[in-house]
Amino acid sequence: MSLLLLLAAALGQAETAAMPAFLTGCWEQRTDAGWTEECWTDARGGLMMGSGRAGQGDSVQHWEWMRIDRGVDGALVFHASPKGATPVVFRAVETSPDSITFVNAAHDYPQRVHYRRTATGLDAEISLAHGSKPTKWSYRRSGSPEADQPTISSGLKK
Repeated sequence: MSLLLLLAAALGQAETAAMPAFLTGCWEQRTDAGWTEECWTDARGGLMMGSGRAGQGDSVQHWEWMRIDRGVDGALVFHASPKGATPVVFRAVETSPDSITFVNAAHDYPQRVHYRRTATGLDAEISLAHGSKPTKWSYRRSGSPEADQPTISSGLKK
């Protein structure tokens, strides 16, 4: 197969990756140490917009703007802008109907962002590219009785 055909096949595969619709909605984790929330719009027009915040009581200690769209090659791309900083771009490396993993090995931390839909909610994890130094969240839908209960977690750092 020629290089041109291989490139065309790769681009076609990247374009077929579905947007991570399982993220849509608002998610919350509460622990004895505080709370974390993340909200995502639906994938209208090939764009999902997200926001996140974390804190204790009525105090917000961290916030972030996020978006997922397609890069120029059609691959899914995650843009993270903590506290309004210049967005850091992570490229999707694994996708399925209920999970997605984005990686930017050149970034300091995190280098990997992973989301997985579970039977009870949404798990999120950031780490180095190979999975070490993870920080994890187990979210429940905001407003659900489960979201109002503290959960065990590795922390609120983002």
